[in-house]
Amino acid sequence: MFAKPIPGRTTAAAEGDAVVLLIGMRVNHFWAVHQWLPVMLSMFRMLGELARDGNRGLLGRVLLTASPRTYYVVQYWESKEKLYAYASSPEMFHHRVWGIINRKERAGKVRGHVGLWHEAYVVPEGSYESIYFDMPAFGLAAATGVLPVERRGRTAAERFARGAARGGDA
Repeated sequence: MFAKPIPGRTTAAAEGDAVVLLIGMRVNHFWAVHQWLPVMLSMFRMLGELARDGNRGLLGRVLLTASPRTYYVVQYWESKEKLYAYASSPEMFHHRVWGIINRKERAGKVRGHVGLWHEAYVVPEGSYESIYFDMPAFGLAAATGVLPVERRGRTAAERFARGAARGGDA
């Protein structure tokens, strides 16, 4: 099912800092399916685990591809603390996967068939803005909600200034 576009200009209803995680993989050798397919399936399993427990802090995510070799997820989190808590929790699948990867690396069994990467950003309020035109809720707006753009300012400069001038109230 496809989401319907919201007519006109909207912006994300995000409040406070934005926590964004980019995380992905690169297939270095297509023929090594037995190496990269489990990594890809692990990514989907972790997303499913997070979707089942909204208290973990994942607000939303977008699956993307940068090339036929590189796949990644843009994730929006409630806080860096919740992101760290998920990543390090022994009960969560991520912790188990990293344990397996670390053991293989120490044993010299990592052969470079698949690359892994992530970048995490904490973006202070007033340092991000968004606008969507005739789009369904997407990205940060899908994670935090949608507002008519006028509520935050007609221009990017007004939306950026809102965080500095707001002083904590909506």
